[in-house]
This record gives sequence, C-alpha cells and structure tokens, in this order.
Amino acid sequence: MPELPEVETVRRGLHELIIGKVVQTEQHDTEKGFPNTLADVSAFLLGATITDVRRRAKVLMIDLSSGYSLVIHLKMTGQLVFVGETRFGAGHPNDSLIGELPDKSTRVSLLFTDGSALYFNDQRKFGWMKLLPTTEIPNMKFMQKVGPEPLEDDFTPQQFMQRFLRRAKTNIKAALLDQSVIAGVGNIYADEALWGAKLHPLRLVGSLTEEEFTLLYHELRAVMKLAVQKGGSSNHTYVNAEGKKGSYMDFARVFRLEGTLCQRCGAIIEKTRVAGRGTHICPVCQHL
Repeated sequence: MPELPEVETVRRGLHELIIGKVVQTEQHDTEKGFPNTLADVSAFLLGATITDVRRRAKVLMIDLSSGYSLVIHLKMTGQLVFVGETRFGAGHPNDSLIGELPDKSTRVSLLFTDGSALYFNDQRKFGWMKLLPTTEIPNMKFMQKVGPEPLEDDFTPQQFMQRFLRRAKTNIKAALLDQSVIAGVGNIYADEALWGAKLHPLRLVGSLTEEEFTLLYHELRAVMKLAVQKGGSSNHTYVNAEGKKGSYMDFARVFRLEGTLCQRCGAIIEKTRVAGRGTHICPVCQHL
C-alpha cells in the first residue's frame, strides 16, 4: 500500500499535466475497478473539464467541471500513466509505466479531446476509480474515519498528542499505522520517525511524555517532508513523477538496514515484528 509521500508524488505529477483537459471518451474492463453507471459517466464525466487534482490521506481526487470527481485508490499495484506530448508514469514499477497502453493491466482509459490520455493500470485489481459528486466525498465512510493530515500547517504538536492519547493502551507503532489516528503513515515512515525520536515501537502510547510526543511530531513531519521531496521510497515499489524510483531510501536511518550499524550510536540495527509488520529498531537508542 502506498504511503502519503508516494501518493503525493502522483498528485503533483498529474496536477502539472491534466488540469484543463476535457474528457472525450472512457473505457474500462470491469465494474470492480470502475463501479459507475453509464448514465453518470455520460452526464458527469464525458465532456467535463478537469479542474483540480487533490489528495486526502492515500486517496486521490480528480475534480471535474460537472461538479463530480474521480476518487481513486491505487491499493497495492495501481498506476496512473499520462500519455501526451510528455509522458508521466507513477505507481507500481512494472513495464506498463513505459510500454504501449492500454495493455492487459489497464482497468480504465480516459481519452482527452486533445488526443492525450490517462490510464489507470492495476495488475492485482484491488484498486478502484469511483465517480462521485464532489460535495459527497467528505461523507464517504473512509473520509469520515481518516485522521488529520500530518503535514498541514495548522496541525499542532498538541493536536498530535491528543489524537494519539485516544489509543493510550496501544503500542505507538500500531497507533502510527492507524489511519483513523493520523492519515497516510505507513511502515517505512513509522520506523524512521520512531528511530528519530528514540522511541521503541512497543512503547504504549499512554507512557509517552509530552516532550516525547513533541519530538515524535517533529521527526514524523521531517521524515515525510523529505520523502515527498525525494519522490517517495524505491523500496516501497512506487516511483516518482518521471517514472524514476523515489530516492528516500538513500536517506533512511533504520528501515531495511538490519545488520548494519546505527549511525547514531554504532549498535547493530535489528529487525523484529510489531503490529503485524516488519519493524526496524536500534536496540540501544530505542531501548524498551
């Protein structure tokens, strides 16, 4: 599953290329990946102009002049590929990013009036593209449950702490991965932030001091800002706006570095399992 930096990389790339495009035709293979009625497609998608590309947590929204939006979840193997005067490919790194499209993994094809096209590819068919009234998106079950965006300017350390204290009896790694607590954080950036804050992932949320919460807040934001800047993580199977692998892993301090020396104290990085996920820690810096 892509994390916030990977999805933000997709959003930024599309925003530069498809604003102002007018949808001429649409094709899809199954209703699972494109669960929309022909009547809605005809009335609200065909002939509509793309006005914005937004992101909420790990979900993308392509707003249309008709008052509807395409809400897209890439899931594990989704891709969005724009083909026009320039080519943009972002998502799961396979040959569909650079090959001729549509291909066998293409679930949805949108052809624009200027001859360019946007393809939604998904090998494992878990992703989807839903056409919904823009005003109804906040009422989606997912949107009702998802926590605040960690990188918003108005999201304060105090708000951060209060969100987590709702899970006082949960370990901090599990709480970081809980999308209802905070949006868009996944395994890589949880491990990186916990290492930066010198917190063991098994620490109970309720045991953290206000000072520790503040440090974790700043570490998480710094890690995710750097990941957005670097186009996400190549280790995460997502690529950046030019179809190149994200370079965040070149800057990783702990994730997937088991057996190497901690750059802070020189201890050997270990891999364990927390919250059902492979977890990387320094046993000295992050002593439980």
